[in-house]
Amino acid sequence: MKIGIQRKFRIPRTVMYIFLIIVCFFSVSPFLYMISAATNKSVDIIKGKIFFGTYLMENIKTLVKNSNIGQAFWNSIRNSAAGTIASLFVCSIAGYAFQIYRDKTKERLMEILLLSMMVPFASIMVPLFQMFSKMHLLDTTTGFVLPSIATAFLIFFFRQSSVTFPYELVQAARVDGLGEFGIYSRIYLPIMAPTFAAAGIVTFMAHWNNYIWPLVIMQSQKSQTMPLLANGMIAGYYTDNGMLMVTVTVYTLPMILIFITQQRRFVAGVLGAVK
Repeated sequence: MKIGIQRKFRIPRTVMYIFLIIVCFFSVSPFLYMISAATNKSVDIIKGKIFFGTYLMENIKTLVKNSNIGQAFWNSIRNSAAGTIASLFVCSIAGYAFQIYRDKTKERLMEILLLSMMVPFASIMVPLFQMFSKMHLLDTTTGFVLPSIATAFLIFFFRQSSVTFPYELVQAARVDGLGEFGIYSRIYLPIMAPTFAAAGIVTFMAHWNNYIWPLVIMQSQKSQTMPLLANGMIAGYYTDNGMLMVTVTVYTLPMILIFITQQRRFVAGVLGAVK
């Protein structure tokens, strides 16, 4: 009876494929519309045209003429890369220490760190701005990176991933005379490479899409990032939607490429953290 019931409710593979194709189409359709809108005039976009046009080069020329997209793109790449490297280094060491070192108070400290996730960034934004202004860190990459260099989420992520890390390797390395930083760099880092990849993708996306803090600290056009550039195109009485969609396309494509190329490592790192 059980075998008959299981066979009765088995979904045909063709139906599953059709369902997945439909879901994928609806998931990808916003990106397809974004790219198609970048090839149309602003008037056609307002009218709701969804097909590809022939106005792409004109939109690109207008964008290059009326904005400093090259500088904004470089600022986003530089700030996001610096923030990602610094966050991975600090948070991975913290997560490694929380799991490897034996201490009764570390659980209480982890609870305090997790509790800090409940504090909204808007509540500390004004004190941070006053502090960074006195330290002359406005319009700098250092000012962009410092508030998010150590996050409770990343520390917890690395700590959970380190649960599966073999502690016997640490003990053997200590017996052989290897220092703690040597254990971290030569043993821990290579074994936890998928976790670093997953954390790197999440962190880079967070820095790349960061809008509130750059809006406060980046006060000149030379230091503005891609989110600030895109938002500035919406202000005013008239918005050139074609130029805006080209900007959004340039802004989105790096994230898509990174996720596509690093998808397997991202999944492996997340599964390792769940274990």
